[in-house]
Amino acid sequence: MTGGLDGPAPEERPSPKGRRTSQGIRIDPEVEASHEPRRTVISALVEHEPGVLSDVSGLFSRRQFNIESLTVGPTEDEERARITLVVEEPDPGIEQVKKQLRKLVPVISVRELEPDAMRRELALVKVNADRPDRVAAVAEMYGAKTVDACPETATIEITGARQKIDAAIDAFGQFGIREISRTGTTALARGTDVTADEDVQTAEERVRSQTNQRQEYTQHADDD
Repeated sequence: MTGGLDGPAPEERPSPKGRRTSQGIRIDPEVEASHEPRRTVISALVEHEPGVLSDVSGLFSRRQFNIESLTVGPTEDEERARITLVVEEPDPGIEQVKKQLRKLVPVISVRELEPDAMRRELALVKVNADRPDRVAAVAEMYGAKTVDACPETATIEITGARQKIDAAIDAFGQFGIREISRTGTTALARGTDVTADEDVQTAEERVRSQTNQRQEYTQHADDD
């Protein structure tokens, strides 16, 4: 053969086995087969700035991680926000979630919380109010409260662990549920255990360094 490269023809070359995602990313069959998915909570402390949630959600969309819920809100420091993710992935996938999060510039620290962490969710459930006394009884059973009522409907606010919310929704189903809105899980470590990683100072230095690099790049671009 002349005018070509040495070696086997394309159809004779070995190729990696395993299925691929819709974006063509190969999934290692050994990893997929040997690790069962598990549900866990990951807490990320981030700079409270515009676009940070878009960066995080875009990361998960590209990587096709199995995210059950994602919540974000302010912390005791007005310059920081906390993102709480509930992830259901095999262990290698969970490690990839944490690894990819740490690469984002606005992210200060990332930690997978222990199973006994304080996890809470809020749900609003709108039900038919044909039997208001029974609705009130079920609400009291789950420590819920009525936040809106009219002759036709009642809206109940429930807070607690995901299992409690699920059980309450099942109980309210007997009245006929019209609408449900759930916040997703937010969580903190128990006791004096700090939810943020212990290497927060190191992470902050990395963020400052990356921010300075971006500013220098922007300055050079303006000068050009």
